[in-house]
Amino acid sequence: MPVTSELQTIRDFLRYAVSSFRAANLVHGHGATTALDEAAFIILESLSLPVDDINPWLDARLTKIECEKLQKLIDTRVKTRKPAAYLLKKTYMYGVPFYVDDRVIVPRSYIGELLVRGLQDEKGEAIIDTARVNTVLDLCTGSGCLAILAANLLPDASIDATDLSQDALTVAAINVKNHDLAEHITLHKGDLFAPVAEKTYDLILANPPYVAAAEVKAFPPEYKKEPVIAHLGGDDGLDIVRRILKEAPSHLSAGGTLICEIGTGREIIEAEFPDLKLFWLDTEESSGEVVLFRK
Repeated sequence: MPVTSELQTIRDFLRYAVSSFRAANLVHGHGATTALDEAAFIILESLSLPVDDINPWLDARLTKIECEKLQKLIDTRVKTRKPAAYLLKKTYMYGVPFYVDDRVIVPRSYIGELLVRGLQDEKGEAIIDTARVNTVLDLCTGSGCLAILAANLLPDASIDATDLSQDALTVAAINVKNHDLAEHITLHKGDLFAPVAEKTYDLILANPPYVAAAEVKAFPPEYKKEPVIAHLGGDDGLDIVRRILKEAPSHLSAGGTLICEIGTGREIIEAEFPDLKLFWLDTEESSGEVVLFRK
């Protein structure tokens, strides 16, 4: 007897999904950090329900077609180990929706939290004066998520976004179009600053690849489904971070600011760049993994 003949409500499928994910030892971290959160996301998003709270819908009975759709998604998640965002072609960052597929890393960034907070610290103090930001550069833009969050915060700013991957830029273009920001965000193909070599910016954002080679090699299947170029940062993970810190000053306007996510390499970076006055920004889920530099 098919499983779907026994599962009738959203509560039934939530329990089935969590049990299936736990039994298969799935790894989470692509927009959802637990089996419960990912199960809820799959159910709500696939049924076109608001993804912020599953509780109002738990006792809703599902149609046969809905049941079959949910079981297929849940079973595919277990069988393929693809993150749910790839299966649904959708993810959210702080409530903002983004199209996503396996041409890009599933959007996630501590810098995203800072942008949604209005570039303020946890005490509500301004990190930078956003009124003075007229030009923005988003390096390693991937899906375009940080450029779009920056455009939401700074609607009058001109924003450039660069990436080495044409596949990533194709996805970014979809998101720029979906958010109706084509007049505000310009996408450029190339290596870091190369496509905008002659320009300077009031704010540079960067969430580059910063995972060490050994860690990439040991990735669980879910992370191996993402483009390796989006993760691999050299032997210690900091090769691209070093380049950004060296090259950024010549691309910052007077008083301009760089905000770069670097992972857990703070001690290495501080030792290698003793002459730079670096500030470290904390978020709800990180401490000392985002660096700020002012020209």
